[in-house]
Formats: sequence, structure tokens, C-alpha cells
Amino acid sequence: MEPKTLQAILVLLTPQVIALIMEQYGWDEAYAAERFYASKVYAGLEQEETKLWHLSPLSLFQMFMEEEQTGGFTFPEEV
Repeated sequence: MEPKTLQAILVLLTPQVIALIMEQYGWDEAYAAERFYASKVYAGLEQEETKLWHLSPLSLFQMFMEEEQTGGFTFPEEV
């Protein structure tokens, strides 16, 4: 995949995941974005070969929640 295509996908997915984080945790947008961008989930999402960009915002959010609770996350079987 072209780097520009992956960036376009991230531009669409990331705000949706951040909105879910804000709703769940009651964090403001800046803090929710900071936490998501610093997460292992986002680091994986930036790497095309992980195929995390195939997942829905809800799936990515659930992975983020798992990481918040346990310090890690499980790759879904659908990737």
C-alpha cells in the first residue's frame, strides 16, 4: 500500500477511535488523542504490515481499552 493511502485511512479512523475514547473515559479530546497516539495500538496501526487498518474504529477502541487495562492487547483473528 502506498504511504499516502495508509495516511488517508489513518485520517479517517483516528478521529472515530478518539471519539469513542472520549465517550468511554470522559476525557477531553486533547487528552484522549494524546493517550491514543502514545498507545501500542496506534503504533501498530501506523505499520501497514500489521493490517490493523482493516479493523473498524470500534475494534481498535476495544484493543485500546484492553491495552489501558492490561498494558497490552490481543490481535483480533480477523486481521
